Amino acid sequence: MSRLSKLYLISYNSLLFFGWAIALSRVLGSFIATKSVNGAYAAAGELICWLQTVAFLEVIHSAVGLVPSGVMLVLMQWGGRTHFLLAIVSQITELQDLPSVFITFLAWSLSEVIRYSHYASSSLGLCPSWLTYVRYTAFILLYPIGVGPGEMWLMYKALPFIKERNLYKSFFDSLHFSYHSFVVVVLALYPFLWLRLYLHLFKQRRSKLGKRQTKKKD
Repeated sequence: MSRLSKLYLISYNSLLFFGWAIALSRVLGSFIATKSVNGAYAAAGELICWLQTVAFLEVIHSAVGLVPSGVMLVLMQWGGRTHFLLAIVSQITELQDLPSVFITFLAWSLSEVIRYSHYASSSLGLCPSWLTYVRYTAFILLYPIGVGPGEMWLMYKALPFIKERNLYKSFFDSLHFSYHSFVVVVLALYPFLWLRLYLHLFKQRRSKLGKRQTKKKD
């Protein structure tokens, strides 16, 4: 990797780390201040929308070979989150005060603070072994929490509003089916697509932590 590419990745991952750390502090700060889980979107929604949009760069990183991640898996994760956040939650205000937003934002923020701090410190060659362990272990709990009671439940709760308001009618009319039908199909496929990503993370965990154990034995 060239020096310029390395500098870029350090800068990118550091920026996203600080961004998600701020989002996490806002989500938790709102909860502590109000003793309620209903203010997560008001506290951090705009920032998280921005962070998630910027993360499209990771699809490009994979496509051009800047990082070794598979482009389709990165695109699937980015696309699922972005659709959920920008097309549904940000457009249906009735969803924004639900506890599931707090659950989703908390799981996402914790995951991304861990992930980007690991990426940034690894790029610097300063990643401690405990952070590598946390990076490839925390997802076991955080990922299903964010997807089940978070993303999927919110999409399910959005269906009546999507149908009543006929969201994105002008676009989907040309496709001869409604956005409501699209979201129903997405919900049906979500567990299978999520399981593929989840199992991929376990494969990564075995690879990364297995290498660490081998180095210790050596």
